[in-house]
Amino acid sequence: MNDYNNPYAPPAPPTPITPVTLPEAFQPPAPIDPLVGPEPLVAGEPVPALAGGMTAASQSTRVTLNGAGVLNRIGEEVFAWLKTLASAAVYATLIVTFGFQVARVEGQSMAPTLADQDRLIVNKLAYRIGVPHVDDIVMLYYPLNPDKSFVKRVIAAEGDQVRIVDGRVYRNDVAINDDYVPAEYRSHDDWGPEVIPEGYYFVMGDHRNNSSDSRHWRFVPKKYIIGKVQLRWWPLPHARVF
Repeated sequence: MNDYNNPYAPPAPPTPITPVTLPEAFQPPAPIDPLVGPEPLVAGEPVPALAGGMTAASQSTRVTLNGAGVLNRIGEEVFAWLKTLASAAVYATLIVTFGFQVARVEGQSMAPTLADQDRLIVNKLAYRIGVPHVDDIVMLYYPLNPDKSFVKRVIAAEGDQVRIVDGRVYRNDVAINDDYVPAEYRSHDDWGPEVIPEGYYFVMGDHRNNSSDSRHWRFVPKKYIIGKVQLRWWPLPHARVF
């Protein structure tokens, strides 16, 4: 009886599969033991290159060096600025202490020569190496309260005799030339005569009828005279050297 026609015949055995050997290039990699790390690179083995041709090690080194260089430059610039500021502070202190000082006029006692809020440069060195002279405009400490400072004009020096008659000032019996005082600014008071003691000066404001000066608080010791008014630098249109 034909097996194909017999529905009760057992199935034919399967055809055996012949194993196929893969080429070496297609062999799967050996499994990695999770407890054992990857094999380290040997000393002579090149480090894998990154994009741009720079190795990972060289890139890290360069980034570190660049960062250190930037920090060094910032530190040097900060130090240079601090040194400059310190030098400027020292110079400013020396200049203000021994050389020049900026001052501001408050009031009208020196009008019209100086006006309220004028800015001045006071030469403090002038009287450290010399002495005040008649007609100098000076900044001085107020003798009755040295915490305050005034600006006045020197009228007479030590040894001079001063006398005022009806507002007219005489030094050693000779009327002084005070054309800088307008008629409306003149006073009509009398004072003296008195001789200025050694080491002292007689000062007055140019606004004679609106000035507190040696007529009221007498003489000024030389040590109270801070310096000579050398320049009015503000306002600029009225800048002037004295």
